[in-house]
Amino acid sequence: MSYKQVILVRDDLKMPKGKMAIQCAHASVEAVLGSSSEKVKAWRKEGMKKVVLKVANLDELKRYLIKARDHKLKTALITDAGKTFFETSTTTCCAIGPDHEEKIDAVTGDLKMM
Repeated sequence: MSYKQVILVRDDLKMPKGKMAIQCAHASVEAVLGSSSEKVKAWRKEGMKKVVLKVANLDELKRYLIKARDHKLKTALITDAGKTFFETSTTTCCAIGPDHEEKIDAVTGDLKMM
């Protein structure tokens, strides 16, 4: 059974690549730290597959977050402090997993890559 993690990024924010990479890293690490050691171990053994997908805006991000939680998937929502690129605190992205690929695809399978 394959494992993966997805990171959903708000497309409406038009973050520079470096800022987006940092936000994705925050989301990935936060989700992994809250995941079971068994899932993390299996995911690491397979190469730690990560996929970055885009959502249109904050409302869509929240819809997928709720859907993932309804499917009992580990999530991590990231809100930037607003000290560099953003002028105020801004929710930027969320990670889902690592978990079984099929479970995550049931939630995010209709989204496009960033």
